Amino acid sequence: MIRKLGFYIVPLFMGLVTTSVAADSQCYGTTAKGKLKNGVELPMLGKNFVSYGQLAGALGRTYVHSTVRDIVLGAYHSLQSSHPDKVFKYAETGFKEGGRFKPHKTHQNGLSVDFMTPVIDINTKNSVHLPTHALNRFGYDIEFNNNSRYENYQIDYEAIAAHLIALHKESIKYGVEIWRVIFDPKLQPMLLSTSGGEYIKANIELSKRRSWVRHDEHYHVDFNIPCLPLK
Repeated sequence: MIRKLGFYIVPLFMGLVTTSVAADSQCYGTTAKGKLKNGVELPMLGKNFVSYGQLAGALGRTYVHSTVRDIVLGAYHSLQSSHPDKVFKYAETGFKEGGRFKPHKTHQNGLSVDFMTPVIDINTKNSVHLPTHALNRFGYDIEFNNNSRYENYQIDYEAIAAHLIALHKESIKYGVEIWRVIFDPKLQPMLLSTSGGEYIKANIELSKRRSWVRHDEHYHVDFNIPCLPLK
């Protein structure tokens, strides 16, 4: 988590293209105790997605395993066609070399990604990004009420379902699976009542235990990619 930083840093070399080809990543250990070799950074934005803040990228908090990157970007790409009216935002992932990632208890080997909860603006009915800035700890301090609302934002359960399904289908292309999704158990019935609910029930493991933080403003996804033992 990033605390008490009230400004964004724009990378000096944003927009430069590199022709070098990075080696595939190698993960070690587990999400709770691990490390990462050849971690890769998620891009700051695409046609239908953005990062939760430029400062996060500047601080090196948006690195993942190379296969996870490909899955995440592939899912966003497929959503451009299937749900062109929806926008998405990712959040904390991990460090380039993995390891302890405070304040998270996991995110240590490049296989964990937090995604900010997609929302609809109550007034315009449009898909919009949940606001993430220093004053709300880049989104992690947001709390939705019993009606799935926060200020003028309503949780877009259909968008969450579509995103999870896209991530699962993209994972299969790479011969891996989604290990688990952590999302507030009290909100899961609304997610499972969407048009994609039956697919999620059949293919994606939703954690039934409430985590040490609520996981309503974001959902945490762990990918099941073989890792070497941590030495």
